Amino acid sequence: MDKVVASAAEAVKDIPAGASLAVGGFGLCGIPSTLIQALLDQGATNLSVVSNNCGVDNWGLGLLLAARRIARATCSYVGENKEFARQYLKGELELELVPQGTLAERLRAGGCGIPAFFTPAGVGTQVAEGGLPWRYDADGNVVVASPAKEVRTCGGAEYVLEESITTDFALVRAARGDRHGNLVFDKSARNFNPLAAMAGRFTIAEVEELVEPGRLDPDAIHLPGVFVQSVLPLTAAEAADKRIEKTTLRQTQDATTGGQD
Repeated sequence: MDKVVASAAEAVKDIPAGASLAVGGFGLCGIPSTLIQALLDQGATNLSVVSNNCGVDNWGLGLLLAARRIARATCSYVGENKEFARQYLKGELELELVPQGTLAERLRAGGCGIPAFFTPAGVGTQVAEGGLPWRYDADGNVVVASPAKEVRTCGGAEYVLEESITTDFALVRAARGDRHGNLVFDKSARNFNPLAAMAGRFTIAEVEELVEPGRLDPDAIHLPGVFVQSVLPLTAAEAADKRIEKTTLRQTQDATTGGQD
């Protein structure tokens, strides 16, 4: 039952070239940055990644992208990353762009053993009708496009059929975890990490704080250990290394002059 591994290198050593990965995180919040760096060092190539977004230039999944390790991405948001846009528009990367709520539910459904579901999101658009560019060639021509999906009327409204997602591996980050793999996530880091963990056939979790079994309140556990196969305790420095995508400063009123700071 003790799922703790000694190092990040050990945690990712069995991920082969061509593997599919579900990766947790929301923007740069709650991303498994230590595991991503270890996978970069490990050298696996031709990866298919499922994640809310693909990191930013030089951080998160952006590291794997810059090293040309990602062949296909399934994401709901691809901004903030110039290298991603360059590779996609030059035909070097295949992209399946999915509405954010649909992506979350596809991951959750995969983890629950549900093969597909109907949703109103995307009805009447290329999401349902097909034709979204998945891959370009070097000249900007669409060489792979999304297929049309089944649309069914239920209760007088139309719904599109979306298939669930499962992956070979999942990489996630939790605020706290125990040796059995029970995990607790912090605030926005809870958005995609539990879903990614559920979708992976072999899930590796890096945890900022490792506690002994029994220390976590059962009612406070966000993801039970049945979904997790390996646990990597982070060092204090690794746990503290959290990036901010954008820093916005609030204008304040100067009490003496009435001016803006």
